[in-house]
Amino acid sequence: MTTDADIMDKSYSPADIETRLYAHWEACGYFAPSGSGPAYSIVIPPPNVTGTLHMGHAFQDTIMDALIRFHRMRGFDTLWQPGTDHAGIATQMVVERQLNAAGQSRVDLGREAFIERVWQWKKTSGGMIAKQMRRLGASVDWQRDMFTLDPALSQTVTEVFVRLHQEGLIYRGKRLVNWDPVLKTALSDLEVVAEEEDGSLWHLRYPLSEGPGYLVVATTRPETMLGDAAVAVHPDDERYRHLIGRKVRLPLADRELPIIGDAYVDPKFGSGCVKITPAHDFNDYEVGQRHALPLINIMTLDAALNDSVPHGYRGLERFAARTKIIADLDAMGLVERIEPHKLTVPRGDRSNAVLEPLLTDQWFVDIKPLAGPAIRAVEQGRVRFVPETWTGVYYEWMHKIRDWCISRQLWWGHRIPAWYDPDGRCYVARSEAEARSVHGIDASVPLRQDEDVLDTWFSSALWPFSTQGWPARTPALQAYYPTAVLVTGFDIIFFWVARMIMMGLKFTDDVPFRTVYIHGLIRDQDGQKMSKSKGNVIDPLDIVDGISLEALLEKRTTGLMQPQMKSGIEKATRKQFPEGIAAYGTDALRLCFARLATQSRDLRFDMAKVEEYRNFCNKLWNAARYVLMNAEGQDLNPQGAEYSLADRWIRSRLAAMLARVESGFADYRLDNVANALYEFTWHEFCDWYVELSKAVLQSDSASPAAKRGTRFTLIHTLETLLRALHPLAPFISEEIWQRVRVSAGVQGETLMRAEFPTAAAVSADTLAEPEMRWVMDFILGVRQIKGEMDIALSRKVAVLLQNAGPRDVEYLERNVHYLMRLAGIEPPRVLAAGEAAPIASVALLGNLEILVPMKGLIDPTAELDRLAKRLRKAEIDMSKLEAKLGNSQFAQNAPPDIVAKDQQRLEELRTEIGQLSAQTARVTQLKHP
Repeated sequence: MTTDADIMDKSYSPADIETRLYAHWEACGYFAPSGSGPAYSIVIPPPNVTGTLHMGHAFQDTIMDALIRFHRMRGFDTLWQPGTDHAGIATQMVVERQLNAAGQSRVDLGREAFIERVWQWKKTSGGMIAKQMRRLGASVDWQRDMFTLDPALSQTVTEVFVRLHQEGLIYRGKRLVNWDPVLKTALSDLEVVAEEEDGSLWHLRYPLSEGPGYLVVATTRPETMLGDAAVAVHPDDERYRHLIGRKVRLPLADRELPIIGDAYVDPKFGSGCVKITPAHDFNDYEVGQRHALPLINIMTLDAALNDSVPHGYRGLERFAARTKIIADLDAMGLVERIEPHKLTVPRGDRSNAVLEPLLTDQWFVDIKPLAGPAIRAVEQGRVRFVPETWTGVYYEWMHKIRDWCISRQLWWGHRIPAWYDPDGRCYVARSEAEARSVHGIDASVPLRQDEDVLDTWFSSALWPFSTQGWPARTPALQAYYPTAVLVTGFDIIFFWVARMIMMGLKFTDDVPFRTVYIHGLIRDQDGQKMSKSKGNVIDPLDIVDGISLEALLEKRTTGLMQPQMKSGIEKATRKQFPEGIAAYGTDALRLCFARLATQSRDLRFDMAKVEEYRNFCNKLWNAARYVLMNAEGQDLNPQGAEYSLADRWIRSRLAAMLARVESGFADYRLDNVANALYEFTWHEFCDWYVELSKAVLQSDSASPAAKRGTRFTLIHTLETLLRALHPLAPFISEEIWQRVRVSAGVQGETLMRAEFPTAAAVSADTLAEPEMRWVMDFILGVRQIKGEMDIALSRKVAVLLQNAGPRDVEYLERNVHYLMRLAGIEPPRVLAAGEAAPIASVALLGNLEILVPMKGLIDPTAELDRLAKRLRKAEIDMSKLEAKLGNSQFAQNAPPDIVAKDQQRLEELRTEIGQLSAQTARVTQLKHP
């Protein structure tokens, strides 16, 4: 036997293993595609270069890495494409804040200097995500790392823009857009956060132009009234139908407005009369188009009132203008009433500013011609969603899709490839030189490039093929496009997934991925969204490497301005993590994430589960030490070896576990994979087989062939388990495997490229499993008796067997050595038929009664209490089952196998009650002889 000093460290220390192993893997180039086997590729959803990885990123990366490692071990030519997104708005905001803190602005620097400043920031601060991904074990091909503003990717963006424009699918027009007055840029509908807020509904009087009277107009935005173009009523509203075609006077402005009839108006809302402001409301814009109303823009880009309004309101910020307008109307007696009102307020997802529908010149994608093929691709099964329920969500949005505003009034990003001459004519081209060449523009004519940049999601939509060298037909594009699967959260199905399908089909004539695996969102243990304001954000690396309470408090409260909020977060943090967060290691976190990967929308993260998996790693480590102590340097030749029941059983259970693992990966159910690995490792291998092996290896009577068979089974079961575990727990599996493989006679430099085990390669044993189940239940029955009678497990007790059938006797004779060692009993004796049993505590194993004579072992009074509780529970359970089975509706509607199972359980309960009653009588006799 190998000595303790010769094997692995006594305790599992992830900090000593993980960074060393990752550096070795990367240096050896193990993450790169092998170049052989069928291709399997995944593109990472590129995280924003401004950020750090949060729990959602870490969860998602765990899923992708597990899929890549699994397929790599199955012989696929795997590519996991890494990269980061330039994140136009977010990045520009970060650098602008730095400038503002120094008393500067981007305007002070100028465009070129500002962009250079952003590149400098990216160079010094943009590598954090890559460091975090390495720490979490992500096996991406770092040699192919991409950035959405890299020259090659920028060329792809330009090419796509030009081609779409040439086909008339990109156009420039004056349209209403969601305008962010803080960032001073247009936003797409998907960048709008619309939530219900408390507000007011103002009922204002608009005097009729002819004769006395007025119409009462209900509005939630009185500041826009100076841009009104009409008042609308429902054409079938009897109250107002006679007024259609007449006019009202617009208060505070010297203008008349027509009264129009339109079915858009809800007669039940307010007074049934609404103001129509086509230049400042999306619905009003549609009404205005139907009635040829003028577009009167009254807002500046700062959301202040412009020179189109009366002099007294010019330059007022919109909400200040609201206050003044209401005050002036009230003074004129034109405010009918004001009511509290809940309304949906659109805010920018970055700035949180209230957005303003604003009429501006923007660039748009005519999206419907692209949406049709993308819908059909899913209908035809070329792309499938997992879970399938998300297919309906995809269809619903795609059928209602609107043109995509792709221009942003920013400096950081892909500048729109369009140039203007002094007369305002626009030329779209790949470069200024091409614009001049194609359109015959003389060098003496100055051209000015469009100031706007493209929406970040435009370049992201091209990610699957832009990263592989398109528009050239590169070997990478031909090998790794389409990708196998996209792993993403449901919150960006529309932002990203749908647009990638549309662009992929348009420019490669193929879908960008075959499967879209939609996972849920990580919440805290109470189901709350993780956010800094709630103080429940956890940095995944703080779980991996640990963090002190002081450092955690500083991280959670830095930047919080409200003392009350800061105090509340400090209090909650101290309660949740009184000593900070311990270092759990990467594998424990990854296993926890895999366990969370159900098909639920909301995934509750619980630190207790991470601790459970740290304990799992410790248990595996200790089991591996035991295996190596007994196998290293020993004869492991399987030729002529004898295999015990336990050896055969663990191999059979290994096959069952591998079948569950294969099924879990095939179905994108990593929770099932994690559960299968946990249950086999903890309960079957460590708790049972390791202990059962000692009955052979530590026995003087076991033959050398039997010991050799057990050693062989130990080392090969462990080696196979490590290969199956590797996709979820790469570090501990590699570290142990490097020691185990030598004894197991396995070739290979790294577990990453070892063959993934299959259930088909390990035989199930239909005879060993029921026999070992009998052995285990026998041992558990005796242990239960000892526990209930407060007898030490190590204390040997006498055991008698009553009602033993032929199978029981056969199993007993073959496995008595297991029973004596693991149950802590003397050699059991089978009672003859009719032989009276002494007063004993009983465990049931089918019809077999396992008796532990109580004389001298128990307190009769305490035992009677125990039996009474068990009898009472059994009687309650039996009563419920009898009522259930007696219900004719249940008997008619329930599946037959369920009914049969309940009937079998009822018979078992009746038997148990009879046995418990008999035992109660025996103990009573012991107490009162």
